[in-house]
Amino acid sequence: MFRFPSLTLALLLTVVTVTAVPVAHADEGMWTFDNFPAARVKQLYGADIDSKWLDRVRLASVRLSNCSASFVSNDGLILTNHHCIESCLAQNSTREKSLVEDGFVATKRDQEIACGTQVADVLVEMQDITARVAEATRGVSAQAAAEARKATLTRLEQACEAAAKPSSKRTGKGVQAGPNYSCESVTLYDGGQYFLYKYRRYTDVRLVFAPEAAIAAFGGDPDNFQFPRWCLDMGLLRAYENGKPVKVADPLRIDFAGPDANELVLVSGHPGSTDRLLTVAQLAHVRDTELPPALLRSSELRGRYIQFGKNSAEAQRIVQEPLNALENGIKVRRKLLDALLDDELLAKKRRDEAALREKSAATLGGADPWAEIEKSTDVSRAIFTPYAFLEGGAGFNSRLFRFARTLVRAADERAKPNTERLREFTDASLPRIEQQLGANLPIYADLEQLTLTFSFERMREWLGPDHPVVRRMLATESPDALAKRLIEGSTLQDAAVRRALWSGGAAAIAASTDPMIMLAREVDAESRALRKRFEDEVEAPADVASEKLARARFAAYGTEVYPDATFTLRLNFGTVQGWVENGTPVQPFTRLARAFERATGAEPFRIPDSWQKVKGSLDMNTPFNLSTNSDIVGGNSGSPLIDARGRIVGLMFDGNIHSIAGSYWFDTERNRSIAVHPAIMKEALTKVYGADALYRELGGT
Repeated sequence: MFRFPSLTLALLLTVVTVTAVPVAHADEGMWTFDNFPAARVKQLYGADIDSKWLDRVRLASVRLSNCSASFVSNDGLILTNHHCIESCLAQNSTREKSLVEDGFVATKRDQEIACGTQVADVLVEMQDITARVAEATRGVSAQAAAEARKATLTRLEQACEAAAKPSSKRTGKGVQAGPNYSCESVTLYDGGQYFLYKYRRYTDVRLVFAPEAAIAAFGGDPDNFQFPRWCLDMGLLRAYENGKPVKVADPLRIDFAGPDANELVLVSGHPGSTDRLLTVAQLAHVRDTELPPALLRSSELRGRYIQFGKNSAEAQRIVQEPLNALENGIKVRRKLLDALLDDELLAKKRRDEAALREKSAATLGGADPWAEIEKSTDVSRAIFTPYAFLEGGAGFNSRLFRFARTLVRAADERAKPNTERLREFTDASLPRIEQQLGANLPIYADLEQLTLTFSFERMREWLGPDHPVVRRMLATESPDALAKRLIEGSTLQDAAVRRALWSGGAAAIAASTDPMIMLAREVDAESRALRKRFEDEVEAPADVASEKLARARFAAYGTEVYPDATFTLRLNFGTVQGWVENGTPVQPFTRLARAFERATGAEPFRIPDSWQKVKGSLDMNTPFNLSTNSDIVGGNSGSPLIDARGRIVGLMFDGNIHSIAGSYWFDTERNRSIAVHPAIMKEALTKVYGADALYRELGGT
């Protein structure tokens, strides 16, 4: 399933820069809503995607904390993927009962369950702030420019949120809070443009419906990133405000008949991250330095997860969600590495760079931003491993430690002026942090000990036993003993304790004897020092070089090409179609009958009992999944597939195996995306789960 890759910060060290690229192919591109090529779509498909269409779709498109989604009813109902709400299902599960495994249906509003760490954002305003950022960074050193840029963006976010600060009003039913807004600066074209995006934010998001994992992810890891597929990868949430369902004026409606082959379809969603504009030096850094160690660690951790799950039925239930995410990440990284070992890809990138060098010689005026980028990657390579383990968190794989680090750093950063803080602790970010820290989440000590022990072992292996941090931590204790002591002694699994430490600020953190807090304090100086070196010697000079390349690229191509994905709202256009695999045509639709034919009765090819019981009443010719040539990546999970009339005709959830290389390039012949067909949603809701009320709320008759 397409998930926004859960890479640590260390795996994102490389700063994206601009190289020459040709104008996008007709169906390639993740376009911002203010720069959508409507004229091209009109010319190719005869469809009118006008400003009214764009505004309606934008205001019905939703960004979750980890995925995309859409409003699909007037009462705040949100359609997304099952795997996008899997963490909410796991958070509301226990050792004895797994909502991931069993599914969930709320037949009444009062049965809907809170997703404590989820948010739903709707983009309501976009403001170009490029000139203000350029003015703040003009004529200073790379390091000074980096600090000025961050401070400027923080000030603009702060002013935006202050202007949109919610007001409260008293009604006959008490005090009603006003709308909640969040403002976020967005970098496009790798420094070529800066925007300020204003979101309407909903923090009360509740679980409404999820099928069993066995049908949502039928085929499991073997079928992941494959097609044909048979996955009911759907889920329903509902947004609330002031205790009532959010009223949505113009939601997207579902056409349960779905699309035809070769029909124009559009995807509105939030693609997470693409690196199509990396320089050759940066691609080599990812290939040689970042991906191999991540794959080694992830593969070994997967083995430990699988063995842990074999201990008992309870262990299998609690490890299922993190194992699914880990296996997805392994497949993504493996195929990314394959792509970077493709000589054709690198040859094309070299040609692109040579072309831009030639076109931009006058614009660059003798500067060599490619050399500046390469120098920054040399520094990144030198500090990558300690950065990955200390600042990136690979050496401290524990939810309790992540709580501790957040609390320790927040206490330090909140005491500073807003513009001088680390960007993740600005005033704009604090409400979201407080929501996550305050949520009641199940934390399983035995699973925590597995992951923390593993990360301590790997940190000692990769940094060496004489590294100062490793030596201080493990001079008298084994990784297993240290992890056990930390987890058993910590009280951070209690949300009330976390809230008290957050409220108590620096004094409470300094006085705390919680072993996880003490560890976070102990390693913070070295971690911050690595981060500072990265920001000054890698990020800052690369940003300056990136801006030079952006100016050269704009001079050569303007905005006729799209920016890399940044987990911000984009719109793609394409058609429903299959492809040819090794000379064999792959059809764009699958049918329900084949799912039962492929079922073995054992995971991951087991069809749930709920489906088996009603098999005789099901229409076996019902379309199940479909493929399109839509250009999407992780983060697009849960995006609505929309026809020219603005109706939902599918629910994006994955891509084929060729789509993974889409992080670096788009293969028009073989890159395909996969969606849940609306007809199978209807069949499931009405015949399997008895959710007729939900079906009617979705517009069904």
